[in-house]
Amino acid sequence: MAAAQEESGNVILVSKEGESFTVPIAVAKMSKLVEITIDGESDDETQEIPLPNVKASILGKVIEYCTHYITVEPMTPITTPLKSPKIEEVVQQWYADFVKVDQTILFELVTSANFMDIKPLLDLTCFAVAVFIKGKSADEIRKIFNISNDFTPDEEAQVREENKWCEN
Repeated sequence: MAAAQEESGNVILVSKEGESFTVPIAVAKMSKLVEITIDGESDDETQEIPLPNVKASILGKVIEYCTHYITVEPMTPITTPLKSPKIEEVVQQWYADFVKVDQTILFELVTSANFMDIKPLLDLTCFAVAVFIKGKSADEIRKIFNISNDFTPDEEAQVREENKWCEN
């Protein structure tokens, strides 16, 4: 991380609503999108980077995550197979607490981490979603993800019959 420590200065990240966040370059570069957008020529000028797919409230959370990751302690990488279905047994407590949020916020964090290309945050939020839906029925999962059931009752019965072998 010597390169990250050498980088000084700030960048301004602009949310969907036009709200500006001044962030140290080393923190902002956790996002591959930001990293490739920053041009190395603007040394004396703070560069503004629009993030039209990220709400201000979520961008604040993303910056909080990246700041903690860079300045306090990097998150333990999430590897598969998972060693535990409990988030706090896989990553440090701060990161486990970070994803204890409302379902809507969690899903927005997933899409923002994906858009901004922040792999550790994407891994963490996807893990949290997996923990959230584990053990839920197909109907509950459809409701969570707002997916309509396009099977007729007969088709659904047939699929259940064909796949009986994979039930508990």
